[in-house]
Amino acid sequence: MVELRRATPADAPAMATAHLDSIHSIGPAFYSAQLVDAWAAAVTPEMYVKAMAGGEVFFIAVAASDGEPEVLGFASHVPHGGNDGASAYVRGSATRRGIGSALWRMAEAHASAHGATDITIQASLGAVPFYRAQGFDEIGPGEAVLQNGAVMPCVVMRKRLAGTSAE
Repeated sequence: MVELRRATPADAPAMATAHLDSIHSIGPAFYSAQLVDAWAAAVTPEMYVKAMAGGEVFFIAVAASDGEPEVLGFASHVPHGGNDGASAYVRGSATRRGIGSALWRMAEAHASAHGATDITIQASLGAVPFYRAQGFDEIGPGEAVLQNGAVMPCVVMRKRLAGTSAE
């Protein structure tokens, strides 16, 4: 059974582990080993704690693994004055099981409830099909600059949230 809930700072180490699993299990099909390593190098539990303190909200999926709770993935909402940000990551073993979609729905509902009209993301190349399935449109190619200065190709995507109209 999978439990979906809002994350707390105490969940940060398990979130980092899930994030690293996602990067290392899915990333190599789309990026060089050097770029995957640079991407993973930035992931620390402290980054989630800092993001939470700055207003980012995380939702996690937790299930028992060998009798111990394990974070299978997370999604987040980053408030930014109407055109908000978001992200979703799942472990390689949790892909194609509906976990990412369930987490995404929580993050999107939070964004809508807090006044977001759009969500814009920089999707990793491996995540583009997932975000398309969540209703995102591709804006165009992009580049995410990692903490060490490496540049990672991505796709800028946007979703207008339900209940908003085009201007």
